[in-house]
Amino acid sequence: MAGFCTPAATAAAHATPTPLASSRKHIVVCLSPKPSGGGSKRVRLASTGAAPHQVRALAPATAAEEAAGPSPAPLNVEYLAAEFAGHGVSFEPVGSSCAVKMALRNGSVAHVLLPSGLVTSYKPAMWHGTVTEVLHTNVAEGPGGRAVIRGGVSVDLRCAGGDGVWSPSASGAWSLRDVRGNPTTSIEIELASAAPGNAAAARCVVTLHPEALATELAVTNGASSPMALTCAVPSHLRVSTPDATYALGLLGSDYRSVEPALSEFSIIPPDYGAAQQSAEGTTARHRWANRGLDMILSGGQDRGAADEPDGEEDDDYKHISDAMCRVYSNAPKEFTIIDRGRRNSVSLHRKGFEELYVFSPGSQYQWYGKYAYVVVGPAMLEPVMLGPGDTWQGAHFLRNPNL
Repeated sequence: MAGFCTPAATAAAHATPTPLASSRKHIVVCLSPKPSGGGSKRVRLASTGAAPHQVRALAPATAAEEAAGPSPAPLNVEYLAAEFAGHGVSFEPVGSSCAVKMALRNGSVAHVLLPSGLVTSYKPAMWHGTVTEVLHTNVAEGPGGRAVIRGGVSVDLRCAGGDGVWSPSASGAWSLRDVRGNPTTSIEIELASAAPGNAAAARCVVTLHPEALATELAVTNGASSPMALTCAVPSHLRVSTPDATYALGLLGSDYRSVEPALSEFSIIPPDYGAAQQSAEGTTARHRWANRGLDMILSGGQDRGAADEPDGEEDDDYKHISDAMCRVYSNAPKEFTIIDRGRRNSVSLHRKGFEELYVFSPGSQYQWYGKYAYVVVGPAMLEPVMLGPGDTWQGAHFLRNPNL
């Protein structure tokens, strides 16, 4: 991938990237109806009069699944360290996972967890000479009683084709392919994953720059039939409290009120629904079903819900203190989250994505506590239809304006 602000996502929509290596891990595929139509135009997964493609949400496992589900085999951290040592990276075991640490000489640090691909920490260097944690994470109990890290920056990528639905995010199928760069300029770690039979191949490059953290994606349809691709990159940003947090630059953007996006990495307060109803007073006109990221990625239950916004943002300095969950359309490619409590700000930039997801749990929780965060990131209300051999590219950047 190219350097910061000139990612591969700026290339033609279907330019062919560097060939992807097949993942060494087995990927589970769930059956799903075959998408209709072809070509490479943007289309909705659900057409008028037809049932939408059912893409399972990455919800936490049930009690029965937790009891029955075995823990995954631990990664060989010693092998990874020997194979990819240098370049400013180090490897550390975290349960059955492996944390990849990137560290620059200016002090900026980031951690990526394998094989999930979750970015669990980003500490950019600040103007006052120290570093500040930008991301919010929690540790919860997962399947089999093992610790599960939630929050951070995650990639929810779904590919629906004739053979079903494949998601490297759902199956934790990212494998480390390469490490590039140096501690002085930037460090890249490249993750790769492939569907059974190479029906689809995905590449994710996480790059730590002195002033930014970039997540760049490329997905290629290796099948002989069309494939519907959907993707979201939610980022849990740490704040003092949502009551001191503002979104700068959303004025004039259309928005749709939606249910929170649920994935295995989501942090949602258990009483969020009651808090949101109290904040809004009435249910939003186009309240969509609680189907997690499937609700966003499939464009809603019908064309009307996806086509008609609930309103237009009338505040360029949006106070996000109340419980809210929205998808913004026609939003600027770059905007800023300001936390007046921590006296910190983060600029977000996206490429290859049309929509923006914004979630706030509300301000009724403890300052600097478990629910002191907001979630923002690029999303899709409409899937991208990839023909055989076509490639989609997109990118998400967290930029530190405080250096």
